[in-house]
Amino acid sequence: MKYLKFLLVGVFFGIVLVKSEAVSWYRIFEMFQFQSFHMYGIIGSAVVTGAILVLLSKKFNLKNTEGNILTVPKKDKGFARYLIGGSIFGLGWALCGACPGPMYILVGTGAMSMLIVIAAALLGTFCYGLLKDKLPH
Repeated sequence: MKYLKFLLVGVFFGIVLVKSEAVSWYRIFEMFQFQSFHMYGIIGSAVVTGAILVLLSKKFNLKNTEGNILTVPKKDKGFARYLIGGSIFGLGWALCGACPGPMYILVGTGAMSMLIVIAAALLGTFCYGLLKDKLPH
């Protein structure tokens, strides 16, 4: 019962992504081909909403579900790591047509081939865990 609110938010998030066509492979393909503004509008509105919520959390000292004040950790000054990581993420997104959240949503809509993508993502995460000490952070 403790995690019911997280399940409900996840279901709501999934419904919103399906209804806005953000999990549509065709919409993602259009985005990577620069043929449509649809996905850029969704991503842009999410960035603006996130920025506003961060500012509000700082102003009003909002707390998380555990009662701790929300803080944004300081970022490293290195740019190359974000460029490389973003490129790998974008390549995976372009190849499979879904980023991590929508992969699960697509399974919920019946696209069972996404189970292969989820397995590959978990394998990649596991490999990163094994290699993270050897990588330049």
